[in-house]
Amino acid sequence: MQNEDAVVRLTDVRKEYSDSVALDGVSLTVRAGEAVAVMGPSGSGKSTLLNVIAGLDRPTSGSVVVHGTDLGALDETGLALFRRRGIGMIFQFFNLLDDLSALDNVALAAQLTGTSAGQARRRALELFGELGIAHRRNVYPARLSGGERQRVAVARALMNRPALLLADEPTGALDTRSGEQVMDLLLDLNQIGQTLLLVTHDERLAARCASRVVEVVDGRIAREELAL
Repeated sequence: MQNEDAVVRLTDVRKEYSDSVALDGVSLTVRAGEAVAVMGPSGSGKSTLLNVIAGLDRPTSGSVVVHGTDLGALDETGLALFRRRGIGMIFQFFNLLDDLSALDNVALAAQLTGTSAGQARRRALELFGELGIAHRRNVYPARLSGGERQRVAVARALMNRPALLLADEPTGALDTRSGEQVMDLLLDLNQIGQTLLLVTHDERLAARCASRVVEVVDGRIAREELAL
């Protein structure tokens, strides 16, 4: 049966490296508006799962369909375009460009899809206002706090209105207060309809932001449960 509202659908996905199996027959569906936390020990396959969904890694076998697109049918150029337009990504260590201002870091994400510089800056300013960092728009990343950098990274991830927001340990590099602020931000995004998939070791993040928790162990889904 097809899930009409499925944003992510993995079917029997296996990912092998030369000396190991990172994913071993994973099937997973994430529906529109869900917030799913993927948890598990280090080396369990969590990051590989995220990378396969983002089209950064290709599975050895099985299928990955994101927002109705079979990623296996795309070449590398097609995957790059799909990522820019359909997926927002937030990383533990922000991945901002040090030689661009906060605003230009965010606007660049839209310009890479062909949006004009003026339109991109207007959209970036709108997001900065929504995220409470408009006063930091001309500051370079090195002069931003960790929490501010992660908000800039969230703005960049939202720039092209992605169907899916992927977050890899989004609070991992933050102090407690900044981490709480980012949790609140992700929760607010989900409550207005943003589909989220979070990879995290942080049980507080999973408890606060996720509607469902998926535990991965040794490349397999060991447990799935609705968050309380």
